[in-house]
Amino acid sequence: MSEEVPELSVWHARGQVKAVALVLHGGTEVGTAPVGRWKLAYLRMIPLARALHRAGAGSGLEVRLMRNRLYGWNAPVLDPVSDARWALERIRAEHPGLPVVLIGHSMGGRVAMRVADDPAVVAVCGLAPWTPPGEPVDAVAGRAVLIAHGTRDRMTDPAASHLFAERALSVASRLVRFDIAREGHAMLRRSAVWTRLMCAFTLEAVAADKNDETLSAAWTKPSAQRLRIPV
Repeated sequence: MSEEVPELSVWHARGQVKAVALVLHGGTEVGTAPVGRWKLAYLRMIPLARALHRAGAGSGLEVRLMRNRLYGWNAPVLDPVSDARWALERIRAEHPGLPVVLIGHSMGGRVAMRVADDPAVVAVCGLAPWTPPGEPVDAVAGRAVLIAHGTRDRMTDPAASHLFAERALSVASRLVRFDIAREGHAMLRRSAVWTRLMCAFTLEAVAADKNDETLSAAWTKPSAQRLRIPV
């Protein structure tokens, strides 16, 4: 990692902090340009982070949105993975022992699945995640996982996230995947659906008294059905 560090925007819990959500934005396969404050991939996550804070602040949820140093995945260096691990180390130092939920869109979803093995992480939410063939699933072992993908996504492949979900099902503590009809990669046409699933999953992971009808029904479905739930 370079001497520069990522930037974290923080929305504080009301009262005592009981859990932390780390929100990760998208990017591109190769890109060494810095992520500016007006980068669309970053800006898209701000309303989601704010919505999550509104839903969870009263339950003790702190929300952190990371702005990566660089825009690309940049194999084999994996700059955003290093950034996310830096953020997780900082969360553990500031809030030792508290559960962390990861929320990532596109490349951020891939990052979230890679760093889910951090000891603080209890759950991972991938929104239109970039999960190419062969993407490892070991890091989500023992974690709750939610994947949501638009059926009209042309940037990341819904079929690929389904294959990832099939492989991860055997190692995750529980896993559910939603097909969001008539929706593309930017999550704009049916933004309320994405927001609801993200908030419900996060709050369920950290607050036992928070339940959502759609999500509760999804967990009870047989495995095959649970990986392709239409909404």
